[in-house]
Amino acid sequence: MRRTLFIMVKEPRPGRVKTRLGRDIGMVGAAWWFRHQTRALLRRLRDPRWRIVLAVSPDAEGMASRVWPADLARRPQGRGDLGQRMARQLRAAPCGPVCLIGADIPGVTRAHVARAFAALGEADFVFGPAPDGGYWLVGAARRGALPPGLFNHVRWSSEHALGDTLAGLSGHRVAQVGMLQDVDTAADLRDASGVAFAVTRLAPRATAET
Repeated sequence: MRRTLFIMVKEPRPGRVKTRLGRDIGMVGAAWWFRHQTRALLRRLRDPRWRIVLAVSPDAEGMASRVWPADLARRPQGRGDLGQRMARQLRAAPCGPVCLIGADIPGVTRAHVARAFAALGEADFVFGPAPDGGYWLVGAARRGALPPGLFNHVRWSSEHALGDTLAGLSGHRVAQVGMLQDVDTAADLRDASGVAFAVTRLAPRATAET
């Protein structure tokens, strides 16, 4: 079955994207960084082994934007918090394995994505953990496996995000691959070149991690 990789992107306008980073380096600088980071990431992750779909925000502006490559499929993120927008994309995927990432992970490569899809050959779900307790990737072996309300009680932007999500997956086989740093602050930007924990870990059932 065809693999689908969703990448969540936002129009790179000053004051509307990477605002935490903008408080450190300026809103114009943060928007410039995100635009060039996303452009490089999209070039790097193109691969015949999966189809890339851009989950764009804001909806109307993102669907019409000339910032993103015209040949890549797009879907509006829609309303709601991060969990609601993520779930909407995962459930919209065609049959087959699906992964979703943000666009603010400088260290992600095709090899990381390939490992995540490979892990879904044995696991129901896969996560790419981040050093701050969150995660940069979530994937499912099939869209119908996503439990209702999986992301409802997740404390986003906290060290509990991954643990809260795993708590909703009791009884499922969960893999973790490639810990990577996403970029929210200037300190993250300095640390993002460090890549560790590249070995896949497969657990028989999910347990909360903090």
